[in-house]
Amino acid sequence: MTGSSDLFDRSLNTIAAWALALLWVLPLAYAVWTAFHPAAYEARFELFAPLTLENFAKAWDAAPFARYFLNTFILVTMILAGQFFLCTLAAFAFARFEFPGRNILFALVLLQLLVMPDILMVENYKTMRLLDLVDTIPAIALPYIASGFGIFLLRQTFMTIPKELDEAARIEGASVLGVLWKVYIPLAKPTYLAYGLVSVSHHWNNFLWPLIVTNSVETRPVTVGLSIFSAIDSGIEWSVINAATLMTSGPLLIAFLLFQRQFVQSFMRAGIK
Repeated sequence: MTGSSDLFDRSLNTIAAWALALLWVLPLAYAVWTAFHPAAYEARFELFAPLTLENFAKAWDAAPFARYFLNTFILVTMILAGQFFLCTLAAFAFARFEFPGRNILFALVLLQLLVMPDILMVENYKTMRLLDLVDTIPAIALPYIASGFGIFLLRQTFMTIPKELDEAARIEGASVLGVLWKVYIPLAKPTYLAYGLVSVSHHWNNFLWPLIVTNSVETRPVTVGLSIFSAIDSGIEWSVINAATLMTSGPLLIAFLLFQRQFVQSFMRAGIK
């Protein structure tokens, strides 16, 4: 009886997993179908329907997607570089230095994880206006530079590194920053990779804050550009809209397919459960 019950549970879990996977992939499958077929096949499926790339050409010509991609690349690069720099220094200080109020300060850093970014948008906008940065790429990036999650993740990784390596480097004459650069950062590469993938994916897809703080083509990322492009009154066909959607999400999909094994392994090594 126990064996039959276990077999039934496994079968039920498998069916449920496949059902959820099918529900998840259906919108993507529809987007792919309409993007690669003429508009006449938006609402009907024919196995031998003609394929076309015309929808991608129309989408690319209808909006400045080249500028949107450039803005997004600059944005995610700026955020990731700032996060790596600040989170590394903060995590190293919390992991290896004793100073008054360390635990209290670290608790305040963790409180950031409990605050939804949407709550701070009004105050962030006021700050960007005071700094005269509204409608600039730095205005999109600045609220995300100091990441509580990044500090926590790197701190946990640094604390697993044996102190003997730290002491050996100091005996060899390395400075504090030299120890960080030559010992801690190389040993934390899997964590940096895992966090970098999460950061790039999140900020590539971020929409609400960039929508609020940008007003021009010169600063809009692809998410905001796509929303304006696919506005109801634009008169664009669904096949063209889905082609544009695939163009904007394509880099992330390709990156995940190419690096999914490294992505999973990095999280496992980083100790994320």
